Amino acid sequence: MWTVMIVSFVVLAGAAIAAANFAPEVASALESSKDLYVATERKDGSLSKVSPIWFMYDGDAVYFTTVPESYKAKRVKLGRPLHVWVGAADGPHFVAPGELLTDPAVAERMAPVYDSKYWISWVGFFRPRPDRVREGKTVIIKVRPPSGE
Repeated sequence: MWTVMIVSFVVLAGAAIAAANFAPEVASALESSKDLYVATERKDGSLSKVSPIWFMYDGDAVYFTTVPESYKAKRVKLGRPLHVWVGAADGPHFVAPGELLTDPAVAERMAPVYDSKYWISWVGFFRPRPDRVREGKTVIIKVRPPSGE
């Protein structure tokens, strides 16, 4: 009986870990792409305009910044899903909830990644800044793989 329970636990744990990963084509595109194309769901279920954004991918989640007053931030706060295309407006696609973060340490981790991907960040423009997060001028949106991917 204990063997069956242990095997069942291992199988369930393995399934949970597998569900926590992006689909292979999405993960591959996240590793090599510079842009995401993101839309949010409006109250009526229709999609917002698709916007290109810069991002950081750490192997487990995607992170990008926006201002707290943006529709992206407001809709994420309401629990509406994000529709994300990777690399191009018709690239690999996934739909997942976002999470608002206000931790300046995350912005600090993001800055060097942006600097290595985007030349204008390297010269000081449009890079995530811990002080802006601390002051409430910027929020970070974290997007994990959708469940069931």
